[in-house]
Amino acid sequence: MFDIGFPELLIIGIVSLIVIGPEQLPQTIRSIALWIGRFKKGFSDLRSEIERGIGADDIKQQLHNEAILKEIEKSKAAIAQTTQDAAAFAAKQASALRSTTSVTESERAHNDRAE
Repeated sequence: MFDIGFPELLIIGIVSLIVIGPEQLPQTIRSIALWIGRFKKGFSDLRSEIERGIGADDIKQQLHNEAILKEIEKSKAAIAQTTQDAAAFAAKQASALRSTTSVTESERAHNDRAE
């Protein structure tokens, strides 16, 4: 959140010690920590309430479902393409087999006439 390093924290601690004094510093730190915790809890509650109000969980679920549907559509397209490729390959092989078979049959017919 804030980019505070060790040197800055050291300066804040020294200034706090000088301004507040060593007797009141521990109690002041506890009070500040308590207020920070309350602010965090308040913001967390507010965020939860807003998310419930706009139905963020429903929107997240719907987006997830849409992503799954898109993935299914991609898979269906890939399967359809593979099926078409396989059918084309099978037709090509069947055609090649027919031409080989017809050549073999014509050679047999020629050999039968020669005998």
